[in-house]
Amino acid sequence: MPKIDIKSYDILVAMVLLTRLPLPPLHSQTFNRQSISTWSFSLVGAIITVPLCLLAYGLLSFGLIAPVTAVLFVAGQMLLTGAMHEDGLADTADGFWGGFTPERRLEIMKDSQIGTYGVLALIISVSLRGLCYTALFSTGGLWSGIAIAMLSRATMPALMRYLPHARSSGLSQSVGRPEGRYCSIAILLAIGFACAFLNISTVFALTFTAACTTLAIGAIARRKINGQTGDVLGACQQLSEIAMLIVLMLLI
Repeated sequence: MPKIDIKSYDILVAMVLLTRLPLPPLHSQTFNRQSISTWSFSLVGAIITVPLCLLAYGLLSFGLIAPVTAVLFVAGQMLLTGAMHEDGLADTADGFWGGFTPERRLEIMKDSQIGTYGVLALIISVSLRGLCYTALFSTGGLWSGIAIAMLSRATMPALMRYLPHARSSGLSQSVGRPEGRYCSIAILLAIGFACAFLNISTVFALTFTAACTTLAIGAIARRKINGQTGDVLGACQQLSEIAMLIVLMLLI
């Protein structure tokens, strides 16, 4: 049976990849474990979201209305991650629907300029998340945001594992393709933590939603660019988060 080689500092490596938080310097050899560190992607979701939930709880307790709190919550997500996932969503939207060949789509995705599809994708993403978090905060579902943050980030290692790299450079390519056991750990951690905040049937519904969203994005990415890139991974996180929020709205 293959050995599971996980280290506590893998979490720091994952935080370097997924956040803009100030971190202690890491030895250069530590980054040889980038593909292994994907097991902790879901934990990074919790690290980002727990302080934001605490802040939101405090603001709501002091009487700030839910819509404003939700906007600040989403802004906090973007601040702590450097809007990396939002950038990926915008680039993916521009590339997938702005080009007619895989090569041209990848070229558009690498371009730093944003197009119409990217702008619309960002507007829709931020709007839907803001509205859904407003509803969550208004109904006492504040802490479920942690579960959604973890589950949405657990989708990324799975996509990295089962789709080839679409280009020979870039963030996703530099990280590598994680082994299946590390993808499984990321998913199981997310599901386990989700069970602390939500009932089993809701966790099942959200996990199923995240899986379906990931499969759909993977199928589209394979057809459009013959694989995945860091931008596609960011889009997967954003879209799975939105899909789970919408499903949660139907369940509460």
